[in-house]
Amino acid sequence: MLSKNWTTISEFIIVGIPGLHPDYYGLVSAIFFVIYITTVAGNMFFLVLFVTTESLRKPMYIILASLALSDMCFSTVALPKIISKYWFNAGATPFHACFFQMELIHYFGSLNSLIMMIMALDRYVAICYSLRYQTVMTNRVTYILITTAWITAFIAPTVATLDTQQLPYCGPNLILQCYCDHISITNLACAENSKQLLVALCMALLVLLLPLVCIIYSYCHIIASVMRLSSSQSRWKSFATCSTQLCIITLFYMPRFTVYLTTFLQIQISKDFRILLVLIYCLVPPLVNPFIYCLRTQEIRMIVSRWVSRQQALRVACKINVITL
Repeated sequence: MLSKNWTTISEFIIVGIPGLHPDYYGLVSAIFFVIYITTVAGNMFFLVLFVTTESLRKPMYIILASLALSDMCFSTVALPKIISKYWFNAGATPFHACFFQMELIHYFGSLNSLIMMIMALDRYVAICYSLRYQTVMTNRVTYILITTAWITAFIAPTVATLDTQQLPYCGPNLILQCYCDHISITNLACAENSKQLLVALCMALLVLLLPLVCIIYSYCHIIASVMRLSSSQSRWKSFATCSTQLCIITLFYMPRFTVYLTTFLQIQISKDFRILLVLIYCLVPPLVNPFIYCLRTQEIRMIVSRWVSRQQALRVACKINVITL
């Protein structure tokens, strides 16, 4: 292998979507900005609600709060750079900063995969072993699982990042992606990179395939248990909850597997289509998770409704006091 001292470039240039006409740069940056603000606001809203509401200190909401924090961090790592690229033509990223962004991008992607696995296991115990749920999924057990996920999610991205940094980079330095990711950076190396791509694929399968197997196993048992329910209303309610979660899981996993497998199997797909797949699994789940998992939950809707009612009552009281004075 060539020495990493042969690296001659000092920065990478984020290209974004190669086929996008410059006339649409402003529109695309505005769309990304709105998505980012909405994602952060939605997830921050739930986190504030979780921290300030004692009744939400339950396993399911602990998991959702962890997912909200991870989604917010992921969007903060991924989106500001591409927004500045299209808004201010600031696509340059220092060499080591690009690797740091790559590490964090894949870290939060791995973390979300593990959190969704924990969420599926929580629903599995709640539906299939409802009488034992309170003793099996305690807050303590949930915090241990979540903490383990936040720690172990570092392993695969760190291995892949350190391995990729050993390659020499002497040009070109154009990253055909909206952020620094492993495949795009590795393909810019001036040496044989098949080993690094294989390591990345193995790491990706480890953090994606194993949780997906657990998720599929859990939901197969959940669906089987739901089918045995005597009440059609209960079946419909359970299916409605599971279907929305399965949609998000599909949006998270399927585009990822498509990108990794087409790269490893050397199947040619257009660069714009590949970036579209990446944007689907990067932007859509963090954006809709607060609405799917939070606002559709009856308990949270009741809490929000009471909060809104209190705020309206306070405004009315303030107006009455002003009139009286």
